[in-house]
Amino acid sequence: MAKITVNGEVQEVSLPLTVEELIKNNNVAQPDTVSVQVNDDFLGRNEYATRQLEDGDVVEFLYFMGGGQAYV
Repeated sequence: MAKITVNGEVQEVSLPLTVEELIKNNNVAQPDTVSVQVNDDFLGRNEYATRQLEDGDVVEFLYFMGGGQAYV
């Protein structure tokens, strides 16, 4: 078993494991819009299926939302 940190929480996982599999295993809400950062590097969506995670990796699932203030 390997240990990785996902959104600040340590998880024990079996390797090999891709980012795409980790997204599924963690039941990530809105997987089509999540951005993923591994060890401070943002991944392109095309890398999710091929990027293999390693023991000690730090993964963040991030959502970027637009917004602002309406002026009346």
